Amino acid sequence: KYPRGQEFLSRLAAKESMRPGSGAFKALQREALVDHNPALDFDRILLVRAAGNGTRYSKNWQTRASCAERRGGNPNFQDTLVALSIRGEGGVETLYAPGRDTFIGDVDLHWDADRVLFTSFLDRSALHQAPGRGKGYALFELRVDPSNGKPRGEQVSPVLVSPDMGADVDCYDACYLPDDRIMFASTAAYDGVPCVGGNDYVANLFLLDRDAGSVRRLTFDQDGNWHPSVMENGRVMYLRWEYTDSVHYFSRVLMSMNPDGTDQKALYGSNSYWPNSMFFARQLPGRPDGFVASITGHHSHSKGGALCLFDVSRGRHEADGAVQFLTGRGKKVHPLVIDNLARVYDPMFFNPFPVTDTFFLATDGAGAVYLLDVFDNVVCLKQADRRAGYFEPLPLRSRARPTALPDRMVPGSREATVLINDVHAGPGLDGVPRGEVKALRVYRYEYGPRHKGGHYAMGMEAGWDAKQVLGTAPVEEDGSASFRVPANTPFAVQPLDAQGRALQQMRSWTVAMPGEFLTCVGCHEPQNTAPPSRTQTAMVRAPHDLKPFHGPTRGFGFEREVQPVLDRYCVGCHDGRKPDGRYRPANRVIGTGRHAGETFAERGIPDFTKPRKAYLALHPFVRRNGPEGDYHLLTPLEFHAGTSELFQM
Repeated sequence: KYPRGQEFLSRLAAKESMRPGSGAFKALQREALVDHNPALDFDRILLVRAAGNGTRYSKNWQTRASCAERRGGNPNFQDTLVALSIRGEGGVETLYAPGRDTFIGDVDLHWDADRVLFTSFLDRSALHQAPGRGKGYALFELRVDPSNGKPRGEQVSPVLVSPDMGADVDCYDACYLPDDRIMFASTAAYDGVPCVGGNDYVANLFLLDRDAGSVRRLTFDQDGNWHPSVMENGRVMYLRWEYTDSVHYFSRVLMSMNPDGTDQKALYGSNSYWPNSMFFARQLPGRPDGFVASITGHHSHSKGGALCLFDVSRGRHEADGAVQFLTGRGKKVHPLVIDNLARVYDPMFFNPFPVTDTFFLATDGAGAVYLLDVFDNVVCLKQADRRAGYFEPLPLRSRARPTALPDRMVPGSREATVLINDVHAGPGLDGVPRGEVKALRVYRYEYGPRHKGGHYAMGMEAGWDAKQVLGTAPVEEDGSASFRVPANTPFAVQPLDAQGRALQQMRSWTVAMPGEFLTCVGCHEPQNTAPPSRTQTAMVRAPHDLKPFHGPTRGFGFEREVQPVLDRYCVGCHDGRKPDGRYRPANRVIGTGRHAGETFAERGIPDFTKPRKAYLALHPFVRRNGPEGDYHLLTPLEFHAGTSELFQM
């Protein structure tokens, strides 16, 4: 309840001078929304005061590892941890000042408000040496007094908590879990972002158990993971970038998973062009279906954007679940499909923290601190100093500890089990007659390493990543399937007809933890869909082992898989020699490729004796999605083998 709410409303209505933006209006705003607001059950805000000119927020395709590093005698960071009093004089008190040239960021306050977790620089010489190069980002913890945030006890300096993963590995962007383990991002996978030649390093999420002295990788993703945040039900939401054969400007998906890495699934934005990015996502208190995030583009302002409220019970696609922008009450959220999204939505904020489902803390790009609410009120709590700005606001108070979910993975197991209730459930196979799907092809992704990759690394208009066929699993007459997959392996499935031809393409991946029992309702079914109440055939039998694809698991390459077929059946004529009466080239127009418009009689038939020549001659006749395909769900059979000229011959 708001004890003085009626009083403030009466004062607002009584004075003609209360024009929005006037001094009197701003004074009343602060008195009502800050000084006497019962929702603000804290007096101080934990902040980072940044006085240097170092890069605090990386580009939107980058993670922390692509930000600036320590530069020795020419400091570009001068960060301190401070506490801002939000009432009275609004003073700022320094809590921890590490000295010159030190970065502080990715701050998380423990549930009991007695510890602060943050990213800072580590002397790389303290790590075991490695051939690559990191930036020296590592995780530190500082014990503080919950009443004022000051360091307490004998530990007046932070202690290193991230593991030694090598001098070429960075660790950052961490959060406390309900059981006091720590989830953090790390470049230890040694993957690179393929669209920039692997020169920006990918960060995936890891689990640190300090009591057990163990570290375990949780996500096995092609590109970056950002901003893990614990939800009240104990799950963790985080942002994942994926563009396996999809347009990569628009393909960041808000995900959620259990703290042990099991049950990884989309929370918002799968197969959606909008929003391009949802950074700094946090659940709204008391609203299991609600969250806030900054909305920005790809080649757009780094991480900052308009703050948008979402309700996934309304929908999870495009703007179906977008409730409003903060400062946009009553206005429809329009899902604009453009690259530089931050330039059309305003105002721009960073690091939103939902105090309640109505009030939010955030900072702007200059480092000013604000309180915002869903009624379009914006109150500045602290302007940036002449030489420094303030970032990453957190209420300096204890919080209710979320549910601590038990681990569901099985230590030591090397496999996981997948159960699909009915492949025909959901829109993925709309229009495909029941019974047409006979099997599932299961394949794994092998992502590009650092300093490798590119648009044509895998072939002409091919995908971004190498794919390895693990095998096939049968589909029961009722559409169900159950099979084993290797754990800790990003995999996808293709539904196959009786001739082994794919009826749909997944163009994404999932991963199962060791010993996990992973279930799906169907094929791209809405996440709000409940599984069928009937017992399916695959539920009552043992899961199948995957049937190998003509030999052991391997990369699917033209020279190894296709060239032997050409050698056996085609090079008798396609040998690069003149016909010499052996055959007569058809007077047929070449319809595609670099000789389009000419005839085979003029050019002769292609030479298939060498893999490179054969590949360049044949690939124009194979219809495929390409690396930048439509991010919406594909129409079933859109790229069926029967749509390619090569297979129609």
